[in-house]
Amino acid sequence: MQNPSNEPAILSLSRLRDVLNGEVITPDDAGYDEARMLYYGAERRPAVIVRPVDANEVSYVISVARDTETELSVRSGGHSLAAHSISEGGIMLDLSRMKGLHIDAEERTAWAQAGLTAAELTKALGDHGLAVGFGDSGSVGIGGITLGGGVGFLARKHGLTIDSVLAAEVVTADGRILQADSDSHPDLFWAIRGGGGNFGVVTRFKFGLADVDDVYGGMLMLPATPEVIRSFVELADAAPEELSAIANVMKAPPMPFLPEEQHGKPVLFGIMVYAGHPDAGVEVLSPFRALADPVLDTLAPMRYPEIYEMMGEEEDAPKPAAMVVRSMFTDTFDDEAAEAITEYVGESSADMAVAQLRVLGGAVATVPADATAYAHRERRIMANVAAMLSEPAEIGSHEERADRLVARLRGGTSGVYVNFLSDEGEARIREAYPDPIWRRLREVKRRYDPTNLFRLNQNIPPAS
Repeated sequence: MQNPSNEPAILSLSRLRDVLNGEVITPDDAGYDEARMLYYGAERRPAVIVRPVDANEVSYVISVARDTETELSVRSGGHSLAAHSISEGGIMLDLSRMKGLHIDAEERTAWAQAGLTAAELTKALGDHGLAVGFGDSGSVGIGGITLGGGVGFLARKHGLTIDSVLAAEVVTADGRILQADSDSHPDLFWAIRGGGGNFGVVTRFKFGLADVDDVYGGMLMLPATPEVIRSFVELADAAPEELSAIANVMKAPPMPFLPEEQHGKPVLFGIMVYAGHPDAGVEVLSPFRALADPVLDTLAPMRYPEIYEMMGEEEDAPKPAAMVVRSMFTDTFDDEAAEAITEYVGESSADMAVAQLRVLGGAVATVPADATAYAHRERRIMANVAAMLSEPAEIGSHEERADRLVARLRGGTSGVYVNFLSDEGEARIREAYPDPIWRRLREVKRRYDPTNLFRLNQNIPPAS
């Protein structure tokens, strides 16, 4: 798009429709409100939503945003806590139509387009007894979770999602379509593994695949006493690396499969996957069952993709009007921390209050800290604190309560996982990237996006 003057070109919606084979959705179209909605809700209204079909169309949309100086957001699955995947008055580049997948089962690799969800890709790979580790929500797009790191059900056995990335197709701010890997554009390849969407639009990933067929796992719900919470964390930390466990401490929701007398009582809702032989999984998980009489126990042998089916389609759940989300790492967990969590959950008046603990280690910690832009390899526990509200006016008191709990849990340490950040400012983004990583990321940003076109994200500004 040539523009001989110094003035930005004008965004032409009709031109977009003429050039692109993908969808172009405007505020006048019937499906606009549904298309702009994010998982956590958002009130922003983009000028146009574009759903390209390939990298060439992504390149064209990027050139339009650049030449018209229009704000650009990029959406894969729409789970952005900070609503970065939607622009107010700009272009929303929605990758959801890009679901191409090529699996080479013999080579144990797959090229997957970034519009696929974690559940879609996991199911397709499961037909071959193969897997890539993603998070605990099947409706998350693989684009966002991979770029930030990817912590989930296979982390302790097979590492973060980024540890399975062998190459990526990236469309940069100048419209080039590059393949980044350890030999070609290695600086870009390093940055996109943990640095988020700061450096371009990743349209395809090449994953190395792990042999994951039958596993032992599911949901285990226990009464949430301080002793049970502390012991659960200790057991998960000491377990073989085949076990990845997530503990959600919350009041039991009115799920139809829970006894009615348990509704509203504090519980530890554990989601667990033993990525080894199911018979060994029975033995490894038996101490967890012995912590207390389970409120719910669905632990059983299963095909790995079934874990997402068991979790259900959470996008059908009612969306909160407001949310408080805090995230952190901690390296210690004791009785005092467990008691603080039970107090937070038990005393909260939020529609739902939850403290989540993810025990790390295993394969996550075997990768050198500077091998990727994800820099927190040695951290023992990732903790998240959240409150979901139907009355936005009450958010202030819930923020204060969450901040008090976080201060008690983190014990003076710093650090945060970038994918669990909401809109919290540059200081918190810097916690995701220690100084050497931050400086290196800014240099890569300067090379591939010197004008900060890709700024709707946990932004890393280009080096001067």
